[in-house]
Amino acid sequence: MLTKRIIPCLDVKNGRVVKGVNFAGLADVSSPVELGKYYSENGADELVFYDITASSEGRALFTDILKEVASTIFIPLTVGGGINSVDDFDRVLKCGADKVSVNSGAIKNPKLIFEAAKKYGDQCVVLSVDAKRVDGQFRVFAKGGREDTGMDALEWIKYGVSNGVGEIVLNSIDTDGVKKGFDLEMLKAVCDIVSVPVIASGGAGCKQDFVTLFNEIPKVDAGLAASIFHFGEVKIDDLKKTLFNNGICVRR
Repeated sequence: MLTKRIIPCLDVKNGRVVKGVNFAGLADVSSPVELGKYYSENGADELVFYDITASSEGRALFTDILKEVASTIFIPLTVGGGINSVDDFDRVLKCGADKVSVNSGAIKNPKLIFEAAKKYGDQCVVLSVDAKRVDGQFRVFAKGGREDTGMDALEWIKYGVSNGVGEIVLNSIDTDGVKKGFDLEMLKAVCDIVSVPVIASGGAGCKQDFVTLFNEIPKVDAGLAASIFHFGEVKIDDLKKTLFNNGICVRR
């Protein structure tokens, strides 16, 4: 049985980790370097670093902070935010990232997925999808959840995987930061159409939400969360004990 991964997410704005609800009302949390080091030493399987305003502000990702984070952790690091070209992939990988997450940049230029996968391999390309229900459809949103693209999320994910995406991060805007549980309906719909790893994001509020996630949708490979880890509401070691006691395979 494959082990399920637990992944904290650092949403970084102006060099600080922030967290909001439904992608709004961002509050300052901590230093990304300090938090990254803490998670690396306390049971996280991977770490995700998003420069959340790089795309909407039309600038490149903060590489100085990224280098510092990468140099202090000993777990795989996925990085996203302002990734618009193969050169951006190159720059971020040279800063210490293991995988690169594309979102708005791939929406603007879908060929970026294929070009990056061809150069760096499928395992390096992560498609991050911010999705929300609109008129009964799972719709793709861009620029940190600010802009409705009009694209069907399931069709977009299928396109990405067929062009070299090696992993999907599905973030439900409907459940993001609400702490009422992961969006199981949306996750099931995605897991039914792809064979690559799927990471669930948006909605975790307690340990039981992860137990429910992995029991209800065994195909989900990982659970990603931010505020419940940042504010100490759930400790990763305690979460893994709970998962293990519920028959869910985790790395301990």
